[in-house]
Amino acid sequence: MTKFWDNIKKFPGFILSVIAGFFLTTFHTIFELLKEENKRLITSIIIITFIGFTTIILRQMLGIK
Repeated sequence: MTKFWDNIKKFPGFILSVIAGFFLTTFHTIFELLKEENKRLITSIIIITFIGFTTIILRQMLGIK
């Protein structure tokens, strides 16, 4: 039973490292795309469109006007 509680104690550190790894991997790729001048405009448009659509969808789902 002590082995179980040892694993439970390690879980918050594990989940934080997974989340940090996800964001680092994602943002590293985006920053690499932004370094190239010809891809900067396209990447910016895609990011702004994604944020805009996400905002619209969440407002409609939550009933916020």
